[in-house]
Amino acid sequence: MVARGVNKYKIIISLLVGFHIICSSKLFALHSEQSEIVIENKDMRFILYDNGRPKSLIHKDTEQECLDLDNTEKSIFALIEYRPYATELMLTYSAKPRKYYADRVKKDGNKLIVQFEEILYTATVDLNITDYYIGFTLEKLEYTIGKIGVEKRKTEVDEFTLLQLPIKKRSHFGEWLNVAWDDDISVNVLATDPYAKIDAFINGNTCLMVAGMENSIKLVGVGAALITTNTSKLLSCISRLEEDYNLPLGVKSRLSNEYKYSYYEPKGITPKNVDEHIAYAKKGGFRQMLLYYEDIFVSMGHFIWNDQYINKIHDLRQIVQKIEEAGIIPGFHIHYNKASKNDPYVTPIPDPRLNLTKIFTLACPVNKDDSIIIVEESPRECALEGGRRLLKIGNEIISYENYTTSYPYQFTGCKRGELGTEIAAAAEGLKFGLLDVDTWPKFIRFDQKTSIQQEVAKRVSEIYSEAGFKFVYFDGAEDVHFPYWYNVPKAQLEVYKNLNPIPIFSEGATKSHFSWHIITRGNAFDVFPPQDVKEATDMYQVQAARYMNESFSSMNFGWNDYLAPSNNTIGMQPDMYEYICSRAAAWDCPIGLFGRLDQFKKHPRTEDNFRVMRMWEEVRIGGLMTDEQKHELRNSNQEHFLFKNVDGKYEIIPYKRVQSVTKNSDSIRAFIFSRAGKTWVVLWHTRGEELLRIPVSKKNIALYDMNVIKSKLHEGSNNYSTISVGNCRYVVFDLSEEEVVNLLSKSEVV
Repeated sequence: MVARGVNKYKIIISLLVGFHIICSSKLFALHSEQSEIVIENKDMRFILYDNGRPKSLIHKDTEQECLDLDNTEKSIFALIEYRPYATELMLTYSAKPRKYYADRVKKDGNKLIVQFEEILYTATVDLNITDYYIGFTLEKLEYTIGKIGVEKRKTEVDEFTLLQLPIKKRSHFGEWLNVAWDDDISVNVLATDPYAKIDAFINGNTCLMVAGMENSIKLVGVGAALITTNTSKLLSCISRLEEDYNLPLGVKSRLSNEYKYSYYEPKGITPKNVDEHIAYAKKGGFRQMLLYYEDIFVSMGHFIWNDQYINKIHDLRQIVQKIEEAGIIPGFHIHYNKASKNDPYVTPIPDPRLNLTKIFTLACPVNKDDSIIIVEESPRECALEGGRRLLKIGNEIISYENYTTSYPYQFTGCKRGELGTEIAAAAEGLKFGLLDVDTWPKFIRFDQKTSIQQEVAKRVSEIYSEAGFKFVYFDGAEDVHFPYWYNVPKAQLEVYKNLNPIPIFSEGATKSHFSWHIITRGNAFDVFPPQDVKEATDMYQVQAARYMNESFSSMNFGWNDYLAPSNNTIGMQPDMYEYICSRAAAWDCPIGLFGRLDQFKKHPRTEDNFRVMRMWEEVRIGGLMTDEQKHELRNSNQEHFLFKNVDGKYEIIPYKRVQSVTKNSDSIRAFIFSRAGKTWVVLWHTRGEELLRIPVSKKNIALYDMNVIKSKLHEGSNNYSTISVGNCRYVVFDLSEEEVVNLLSKSEVV
């Protein structure tokens, strides 16, 4: 019985093995029978099966396979319908988005002819094969009317997938640029125009890179490109693509010398105080100056000049010329995709091209004295934040206090004729909308489907060109409506393409994939209070720099405010700027400073603060940091201090704060470090000047200014030493750090 059972078991195993061999052979034969489509340039060889599935992506120099071959079961092409539209498919499948993958692909010269499973569309994809990239563009999308079934019509296509590649994950992934890379190889799928929707999905060892388009934006004529090259050549390949497709020159911007420079933003600049601002900018080593439109104009949209600019553009041009004559590059800080509430686009007659986020139907007529508006649709998602509760009915803007979310739907507590508009009656059945007020809330956003953005772009470009600006900050870039991936760069591009000269670089508040070519230097952050600035730098700027670095870009370690000490704050102190600038230098990033003349004059440590910024700017721009130093500062919370020795050379030294400096004052700030066998303390008074008595013999202490020139003690004996504490200075001890910390804790202000 046992022997018979064993024999039966062996027979079953043999049959299973045989079956597996037969299946494997048939599968192998199936693959062998499939014809292959080879698309290659000097850097890569891309092979497709004739059903659209990817077989291989080889980097030629290294012969490395760049696809994750365990995840190649889907075609690289697909159509998406938000529900099945063809009658038979609609009757068969659920009413939800459905993706139809390509199942037949053939190559005809430099074109791919693509057909799809279940749906009678044929796509023609044009190939642009160069030494630097391979471009894919949807040239045609044709529908074949079926012969069987009910009366046929051409059905809609909501989305088209132009490329879907399961790229093997590498040590770095730049989400913004959509590039997987390491020290050797980069694989990049990027848009060749603003209409391509680029994304990636990381799962395990796969980075699924996707290029597609939406019919609500554009399908035919939209393209993307594949780059597979040595990482050292990636930017050169992108640069060539930018030139070939007439895109903004993002690579050229990133490689310019000016890309490294920090800027000074003069608050309240006028023709009368421009010289003061220039002097402070030069004191801090700033080589760029960014002028904010709110310091020049009273409204956004039509850019109405304020009273300080009596001669309008002539005054602004004079300011910009002075800045340039001082050797500083002028830039323009703008809002551009919305109108301020006091602008003629809003009042007294609101422009019909202002964006509406919700549309309602009047269920009852509205009389001039009505404070309740009854509508057919639920207002459930309408804003309830102050300043954002604005309806536009005809040419009247009406605010509301609240609304009901059960029938009858009502806006309640309505105030008529807001923002200087005229009160008017409205008939039952009239359509009206909720104005798209930003979150400040100071502005009303533009409808990006209309001509208003182009109109404002031309107005901005006239100011930019006539004044002589050279770079731009696209502030409030988030203030566009859905779809954000498209409208964020669309609004930026409308402005950018009108600017003359082309900006050396641009920064902006928000970005999407195509913005990589426009917003070349990322973003700055809004200001943080002095007590939080170091922690905030680590939380936000450092993380943003790490993210931007993955896409071969920098960002701004700003904006940094300038506040003098007061009853409410310690003010911005030298160690705070030291921390910001050191972290920025570690990531090869600039900083931005708000220039406030009143605060400069009130702050007793302005000279020291500007010395810190100037020194770090020299080190960073001069490329004086080693890779080891950058790595140390990137990956540590340790604070670092830039020391200029007697030979004029810079040393980057770790230091730490001495928490307890005196018994009887909290206005002295001190940091300790070791150098050349001695213990050094850099200290200063945050609010003025005081005498500090330290219980140490004058033989064990020496005093130096920040140029390491020896100074005299105020007073000294064998038991104590008294020093004046005001500006930053060094105190050097022939004692251990532990002993010095102990001595400082016992010191007294006298």
